[in-house]
Amino acid sequence: MVQQNSFRGVSVENQDKRKKKNQNLMKIVKALHNLTIHEDLQRQRCSQENIGKLLGTKSKKATYTEFAVDTISCEWVRPVKPHKTSDMILYCHGGGFYTGSLKYARIVTTKLALSAPMDVLSFNYRLAPEHPAPAALEDTLKVWNHLMHLGYNAKNITVCGDSAGGNLALALGLKLKEEEQPLPRSFVLFSPWTDLTLTSSSKTQNAKPDPILTMKYLMSAREAYEPNGIFEETVYKNPYVSPLFGDYKAFSPVYIQVGSNEILLDDSTNLYEKLSKQLVPVKIDIYEGMWHVFQMCNMKIANEAICKAAQFIVDA
Repeated sequence: MVQQNSFRGVSVENQDKRKKKNQNLMKIVKALHNLTIHEDLQRQRCSQENIGKLLGTKSKKATYTEFAVDTISCEWVRPVKPHKTSDMILYCHGGGFYTGSLKYARIVTTKLALSAPMDVLSFNYRLAPEHPAPAALEDTLKVWNHLMHLGYNAKNITVCGDSAGGNLALALGLKLKEEEQPLPRSFVLFSPWTDLTLTSSSKTQNAKPDPILTMKYLMSAREAYEPNGIFEETVYKNPYVSPLFGDYKAFSPVYIQVGSNEILLDDSTNLYEKLSKQLVPVKIDIYEGMWHVFQMCNMKIANEAICKAAQFIVDA
């Protein structure tokens, strides 16, 4: 059964106050997000990078080490306090496959590192349209193989991702499964984009309340990531492009968090239903009134969600 965090047990008057407060908050979120949207892709990337620097200020409770795997920029985020270093998190950032970076995701990677507590590795995979699919997945696999070369045990690694990064996290798992390699211990997905066919009902039903994503944005992103789909839409049903269509028998446990106001809501709930039918240990939390990757925000419910994800990682 889908678990939904809502306003149950709260008086009607307080519910109305919370909903009004949430609506006002979404207006602010939309206004801030609009600052990063530009017709020029390079300007949009720079704007996101600047927002990431603003929101993802380095914490004094963690250390940050930049390095490279071949040409892939990477960053370790490590808690200062004592922690178990054999366990770690591999984080795949979001951004529709054509924007985003490890710096933009730093607010989430820092929160995870401090909440688990656990070392977190994030990386900059190649972006579309300069590098369409499967470039991003190839880079994700290369970073995974680097961890194996360092001596990490797959069963001590949790793969996390938000939005398009959630897509890549699942695609990595499917690739490892196909190649009969050991799978990660678990997967944690924040608002994953799992279905690039863009045919689910939440794309239209949540179009108005969603303060972040639009169908125009998603269509532009998928065409940049997999341009062959312009001529043949069945390409979007490739499991490495749309992980919703993958085979998950004997897959690792999965935890999903999603906001009820997202146009990508069905990408999470449909994934949950599929994993359940294939007997994969899976849990989903739908956060009432929340938006796409709300965990990036500095507010109580976002921090609580991160702590819940961290607890899942520890317990998996």
